[in-house]
Amino acid sequence: MNIEQLEHVAEVARAGALTKAAEHLHVSASAVSQSISKLEQELSVQIFVRNRQGTTLTTEGKKIIKKVDSVLASIGELKEEANRSTDTLTGELKIGIIPGPINLLIDVVSAYKTDYPQVKVEIHEMGPVKIVEGIENSELDIGLILTSDRFKVQHHELVAEELLEGRMVAGVHEYSPLASCDQLTPQQLVGETFVLYNDEYIKRFAQDALSPYGQIDILFTTNNIEAIKRAVQSGVAVTIGMDYSFRTQAPYSNQPIIPIEIADTGNEPLHLAWIRRKDKEPSLRVKEFVKRVRREL
Repeated sequence: MNIEQLEHVAEVARAGALTKAAEHLHVSASAVSQSISKLEQELSVQIFVRNRQGTTLTTEGKKIIKKVDSVLASIGELKEEANRSTDTLTGELKIGIIPGPINLLIDVVSAYKTDYPQVKVEIHEMGPVKIVEGIENSELDIGLILTSDRFKVQHHELVAEELLEGRMVAGVHEYSPLASCDQLTPQQLVGETFVLYNDEYIKRFAQDALSPYGQIDILFTTNNIEAIKRAVQSGVAVTIGMDYSFRTQAPYSNQPIIPIEIADTGNEPLHLAWIRRKDKEPSLRVKEFVKRVRREL
C-alpha cells in the first residue's frame, strides 16, 4: 500500500469513472486501474464496481473511502507541519477567479510572492462554472467567485466563505448625461445600448432588471474586458458589472468610466467569496493567501 494508490482510489471515488479520474491525475487509465486492483488484492476487498455506466463504490468501498480521505488529510497536514517547522512555504497555489476582481489581488499576489518565493502561484481567469469544476476536480486549490444563497443550496460539496459584499452598478462614460446621477433606475437605463461581459449572472441581471421596462439593446457580449472598456469610453454604450470592478486599480484605472448604483432592482445579496472542497483541509499556502486577501479587502 502506498500514498499514490490512496490518491487514485480517492480520485476515482470523486470522479465516478476511471478515465475521468486519470485525466485529473494526469496518468493513464490503465495505470489507475492497475493501482486500484493491487490495493484491492492487498486488502482482499473489492472497493469499486466497474461497468459501462462508470465506477461506483461497493458497500465496503464506502467504508474504506472514508478512511482513505482521513489518511490523505493527515498526510497533507503532516506536509504542512513540515513547512511550518522550517518557516517557509513551497509548492503550488492554483487560483481560479472570475474576471473583474483580479484587479483587487495584484498587490496581494505581489507581496505573497515576495514573502514566499518558493510557492508557484498560478491565477486562471475563467467563468464560475469552470471554477467550480476545477475545485471539484482538484485542479484548483481555491476559487474566487460571486456567491448567493442559491449557490450555497446547489453546491453542497463546496464551502464558500465570504470576502466582500458587492452590488451591481452601471458603468457610463464620464461625459454621458447619466454620469451626473447618484442612482439610475431601470427606466433610465432601458433606453441605452449595452455591452456586457459574457457572464450568466450579469446577463440574467440585465434581463430581470430591465426587460420589464422595455426591450434591451445589447450591442455585444464578450469576455474581452478591453473591448467593453473601449465601447464605454467612446460613448457608444453602457455596461453593467460589480462595483469592485470599477475601483481605481486596473482594469479601469485612469479611465473615463463612472460607476453608478442601479436602484429598484431587488436583486439578492451578492458576495465575492472564496470556495474550496468541503472534504479537503485548506493548505497553509491557501490559508496564508486568504488571510492576506481578507486584510486587503
